[in-house]
Amino acid sequence: MSILDKIIAHKKKEVEERKSLYPLKLLEKSVFFESPCISLRKYLLREDKAGIIAEIKRKSPSKGMINKYVSIERTSIGYMQAGASALSILTDSEFFGGRNEDLILARKFNYCPILRKDFVIDEYQIVESKSIGADVILLLANVLEPARLKELAALAHSLGLEVLLEVRTAKEIGSANEFVTVVGVNNRDLNDFSVDTKRSLELADAIPPEFIKISESGLSSVKTVHELGLAGFKGFLMGEAFMNDNRPEQACERFIRELKAYRPNVRKPEKI
Repeated sequence: MSILDKIIAHKKKEVEERKSLYPLKLLEKSVFFESPCISLRKYLLREDKAGIIAEIKRKSPSKGMINKYVSIERTSIGYMQAGASALSILTDSEFFGGRNEDLILARKFNYCPILRKDFVIDEYQIVESKSIGADVILLLANVLEPARLKELAALAHSLGLEVLLEVRTAKEIGSANEFVTVVGVNNRDLNDFSVDTKRSLELADAIPPEFIKISESGLSSVKTVHELGLAGFKGFLMGEAFMNDNRPEQACERFIRELKAYRPNVRKPEKI
């Protein structure tokens, strides 16, 4: 059984347990439920931003504990002050050390798009995402059949949530539908957690132009992010590159500053 298989098996049990503890009617009474969502798509297109989706992640199945005592308040505020386009909050507890309360706290202190980073397999999780203040949910093409993915995306859309479709292959891009706003290429293989940032470049031209495209995982180099930008990527989801620092928000600020300084200094080819 791969790591992804273990995660999904555990997630099915977890969702059933949460359904009994927190019924849908209770979730719908959340103060966030009637609040309008903030558009990730719009923020990624803003010229005053660098396209960085800054992630808060305590641990991972492959790396173990990364930043156990991260301050959600300080880090989330610091990320946005650094110029990040959006936040990504891991809410999976078993494998990534996150919790719903992390996203609720980040929502309290930030007016910006927040991606709920989790393994969504059930309608319940979409309603739950809205109830905790998320603006965007993640759907994995290698976990959900196209028809099922469309059902979940349609529900998210009806609640005002945007949908980030995560793909690993050109075939999976075909799962994108009218309810998807952003397509993300995961440079990490969730079966063995190996990383290859070239995956995004390989799939760049296969993503239809109507979707905003982002590159996810394994990004740590200003040069790599710049090259992805030239290939048409508008967003860059970065977690460990920041979370490995004792002050993730400061690492994010340094990266964005270096990225903005690098872009104008790249020599353009001379016209012949």
